[in-house]
Amino acid sequence: MSATFDLAEFHRRAVETDSTESVDEMRTVLLDTLDAADVAASVDDLGNVVATRGAADHEAAASADTHLVFNTHIDTVPPHVPYERRTERPGDEAVDGSEDAGEGDVVCGRGSCDAKGPLAALLDAFLTVDPDDGAVTLAVSIDEETTQTGGAHLAETIDADGYIVGEPTGLDVCTAAKGQFEGTVTIHGESAHAADPGSGLNAIRAAAPILQALESYDEREARSASEGPSGDDGEPRGPDDHETLGRPILTPSMVEGGEATNQVPAECTITFDRRSVPPETSDAFCATLEEHLRGWLPDAMSLDVALIRPDTPFPEAFATDPDAELVRTLQEASGGTVRPFEAATEASYFAQQAPTVVFGPGVLTDEVGAVAHSKREYVRLSDVRTAARAVRETVERLL
Repeated sequence: MSATFDLAEFHRRAVETDSTESVDEMRTVLLDTLDAADVAASVDDLGNVVATRGAADHEAAASADTHLVFNTHIDTVPPHVPYERRTERPGDEAVDGSEDAGEGDVVCGRGSCDAKGPLAALLDAFLTVDPDDGAVTLAVSIDEETTQTGGAHLAETIDADGYIVGEPTGLDVCTAAKGQFEGTVTIHGESAHAADPGSGLNAIRAAAPILQALESYDEREARSASEGPSGDDGEPRGPDDHETLGRPILTPSMVEGGEATNQVPAECTITFDRRSVPPETSDAFCATLEEHLRGWLPDAMSLDVALIRPDTPFPEAFATDPDAELVRTLQEASGGTVRPFEAATEASYFAQQAPTVVFGPGVLTDEVGAVAHSKREYVRLSDVRTAARAVRETVERLL
């Protein structure tokens, strides 16, 4: 079966295929590749691609001795950056001496590392492994960069004993990640003529102490948790001191308010980004933040805290036991470091079901600056092949 799959050629086609606005063409590329390898695949109600080897179908895989799922995504952030194969990273002058140096080991272009490099590695492992005593499912989502409804749906519909989620980790095995959600703080005052500001309640002026209160929220929560469970050192551990992920992050990102230059603004909205750590959830966060902020607001004014897109899923913080067999096996196969992942990911949804790791070729940033989501996005093909070999060896050992 592996003779029908050329990793470098598939990666080229994937990166050349623009999937910033629509994933339709990229999904066709993936389905055609699976069909050429004589692997039956289906497209679920949301547009995700699902294929299983080692069982008749992915429903039957649930009863297999061991069932592993490979997940990544086919959507990319705009703008599309054309495919280019070269011998050096963007910003480097040195020539590589790798197995691909004749054409260049470095592939540049949108999605080259996030996440079509991980996709090529997982697909290679999926097509070449022989799961005699279990099943392997390839489950590829369609909107990881936006609403993540695809990944959440896959987690609800596919049961497994372990999940490998493809993202650019530099071949490290990532067992945890902060959660990520966005929301708004809306301050309600009362409008008036700017010539007589005392007759109104200026919502923009009230934003100053509220911004200060956002900075103090996590310290307040840590103090309130100081009587909770203790850490290994006997000291109280609050939500700002997770043993793997460290402190949560709360960042105000936009401030909007006012309708006219000569009017006291009746409303001001502060948009925030939250990177959470266990055990915090997006639902509980809004209530506790609102309670905290009200103490910083004048009595005559009010505010409310709400999530943006409350009807779509949010990746919650997760942490897989670093001693889990999946973690140890993949670490031994890859030689990578076991560490947290720097960004929020769909792995959050799968981690609620079974041990989950984030793994793949490429990096989010390097010593020069941003890589993923940037105009200099790149990945080394040799690393894509290394990732494929590590995943394949992991599956062979576990199954």
